[in-house]
Amino acid sequence: MVTAAALLARYVPQSTDEAADVARIRQLVDTADNPWHRATPLHVTASALIVHRESERVLLRWHQRQRAWLHVGGHGDPGETDPVDIALREGREETGLTDLTPWPDPELVHVAIVPVRAKGDEPAHEHADLRFVLATSRPDTARPEKPDAELRWLSLTEAHETTTSPSLRETLTRVEKLLS
Repeated sequence: MVTAAALLARYVPQSTDEAADVARIRQLVDTADNPWHRATPLHVTASALIVHRESERVLLRWHQRQRAWLHVGGHGDPGETDPVDIALREGREETGLTDLTPWPDPELVHVAIVPVRAKGDEPAHEHADLRFVLATSRPDTARPEKPDAELRWLSLTEAHETTTSPSLRETLTRVEKLLS
């Protein structure tokens, strides 16, 4: 099992903004009883950009709450603390892809603190998002987990044009370097 603390300890931020986010997340991980607990204003999440290496396409998912095309991922379930396992579970649940594997390795590709809109009685909050890359060799088997969570396979250029998220655009840029 890999912990968020271990992943963050060996991660090298690529900008001053990312270094600030990493510092906030390290403090959260080091001091919180449960940094994954959803009730706190800032909590850890794990996510991934899914790639099909042969076609150099990435999979984006419509997130109704954020009203945006984003990558897959989310919260740890009770008792889960391994970020890679959480990203894999979320990826499988949200896409139906059963062959997902960390690529090129199970290390972080990007770390970002992202705002999340309020919904119902859940207030606006922030996700301390630990991002990975997952690969599939069977892109045609992807299926949305629910009707309002459409999936789209896109080239990297198309993905850059489709998403409105600056932090996802940065993740896409990093994945593009890995694929080239």
